[in-house]
Amino acid sequence: MIGGPAMIVPMISLVAVLLVSSSSLPPSAGEGGGQAMALKVQSSAFTEGSTIPAKHTCDGADVSPALSWSGVPAEAKSLALICHDPDAPAGDWVHWVLFDLPSSLTQLPEGVPKEAELQGGGRQGMNDFSRIGYNGPCPPRGPAHRYYFTLYALDKMLGLTAKATRDEVLRATKGHILAETQLMGRYARGSAR
Repeated sequence: MIGGPAMIVPMISLVAVLLVSSSSLPPSAGEGGGQAMALKVQSSAFTEGSTIPAKHTCDGADVSPALSWSGVPAEAKSLALICHDPDAPAGDWVHWVLFDLPSSLTQLPEGVPKEAELQGGGRQGMNDFSRIGYNGPCPPRGPAHRYYFTLYALDKMLGLTAKATRDEVLRATKGHILAETQLMGRYARGSAR
């Protein structure tokens, strides 16, 4: 066979290059055994597991806390944020729903306006108070409740209409979450007697 061995060497080189390239790729979201996602969310108002200041609750000005994050995957197309209280007497209570935030965004200021369409991009949905935007902790008297601020990096814009609910947003994110992270704060309104 003429030229047979000469063809094999370039093929072996190509296979070696492909193997080296694929082994250096980061694991995709959802793959087992991969490194933990670098996405991280934090607040200047409270740290993980600490008390949320009254300013961000119904006992104060009820304004959203400042949030910032890092580690958004390069391939992300949008971000979504949901705040909820799994300890509410009526069941899991939603305090804030945001979606279609630009993936280039790295923070939200304190006191995000309670408007459906956000300046600079993004939409706010309906919370369980039947209002748009943020309404903070307002638990009954008793033990502290936990409030989870969960940030999602998504591979697409959700395209939902403003005023979408948490459940609608979560349904739309199925199969599109590249990374997620959360920050948990606590709040109590005195002890029950």
